Amino acid sequence: MLRVLAVDDEVPALEELVRLLRADPRISHVGCAADPAAALRDVSRVLVAGERLDAVFLDIRMPGLDGLDFTRLLTGFAAPPHVVFVTALEDCAVTAYELGALDYILKPVRPERLAEAVRRLDEVVRRTAAAEDGAERLDQDEMVPVELAGRTRLVSRRAVTHVEAHGDYVRLHTSEGSFLVRMPLAALARRWQPAGFIRIHRSTLVASAHISELRFDGGRAAVQVGGELLPVSRRHTREVRDLLVRRFRHTPPPETPN
Repeated sequence: MLRVLAVDDEVPALEELVRLLRADPRISHVGCAADPAAALRDVSRVLVAGERLDAVFLDIRMPGLDGLDFTRLLTGFAAPPHVVFVTALEDCAVTAYELGALDYILKPVRPERLAEAVRRLDEVVRRTAAAEDGAERLDQDEMVPVELAGRTRLVSRRAVTHVEAHGDYVRLHTSEGSFLVRMPLAALARRWQPAGFIRIHRSTLVASAHISELRFDGGRAAVQVGGELLPVSRRHTREVRDLLVRRFRHTPPPETPN
């Protein structure tokens, strides 16, 4: 179950947010803080102790350290909690999402809107936990048999940069060429999701490790995978962006040579 922290300098708003969060059966623990500085100390204490904190629900406009600056400071932790903004400000959503916010809720908070944010958080946490649980298994590469002119070749999953749907088949793209395999894309997406493959379009699956850039042009998104620029559908844009932000946060900095 989820463990979260609520932050707001207005006592009535904080009490109402805590009440709504505690009423959600997916949440087992709700901490609270009346200002970002206290919240930052709470986050540090929890993470240093090796305890889990899944998300911080916080306002933006607060005295001293505001919610956006608080979120920037969170990136200094090795495994920072997700952030859900709960605010009356309508003009900070773009900045919030650029900082990797999971959701952006406007006050007054509607219970059903908050429940949707908790559902999204629960889904992300479960997916991350499943990937971590399978980490040992995923260290072992999967070899995919493909038929080539009467012979069978084994293609490494790690070599696959992206996959395209072709009716009842999928085309696996690698640096050495592409290969057809008889399998629905949906089935392969489920099978390879724990290995870091992400759906960017109804007909395209991409290995997130091979994404080098996310571009936005005229409201449309695309990812750079090797020498190809692949379009991302509107439906999958947020998921792709959130995944890349999480990957950046959890990637250790390069070692400095002695």
